[in-house]
Amino acid sequence: MNKVYATAFDALSDVKSGSSMLFGGFGLTGIPENAIDVLLAAGINEITCISNEAGIEGFGLGKLVASRAIKKLICSYVGENHLLEALILEGHLSVELVPQGTLAERIRCGGAGIPAFYTPAGVGTEVAEGKELRVFEGKKYLLETALTADYAFIKAWKGDTDGNLIYKGTSQNFNPVMAPAGRITIAEVEELVPAGSLDPN
Repeated sequence: MNKVYATAFDALSDVKSGSSMLFGGFGLTGIPENAIDVLLAAGINEITCISNEAGIEGFGLGKLVASRAIKKLICSYVGENHLLEALILEGHLSVELVPQGTLAERIRCGGAGIPAFYTPAGVGTEVAEGKELRVFEGKKYLLETALTADYAFIKAWKGDTDGNLIYKGTSQNFNPVMAPAGRITIAEVEELVPAGSLDPN
């Protein structure tokens, strides 16, 4: 199976509106910018978006927010995107805020096939509403469920023609945990190399 596409448009040609999507990145680093631009150009909308944050106005996920392509956002931070507040108040967009470590673990579990886990993060806050609470050794924990998506859009430093990836620096944020959590994962790489060229470590 050929895993290499000549353009981002070719790689995303079968993506449909109404899909759930994971987007790698943290702040301005490790964002799958080309994939976002293609989704925008193709008019894909009704997206359930899972990401660390909502991007900033005019860049990354901020472009999809501004085009009103996202209907639900599952994230840990929204502070840099001021348009988001207006869209929430208009009822155009819903947001599920998740503590950052919990978000990363929910995604990691999704990729590992683990359906749920217990965490103390969020106990006694709005995060706990509607969730199972259990006590282990005298401490309260919330049951959190795994997250997967129809697509994972990630960015890596190097990739080979078999789909193996290496992440560099702070781009190692959400990209590695999101890669296995997408039913279909599409990776942007800064450098494409032949299979067998990457350090197996």
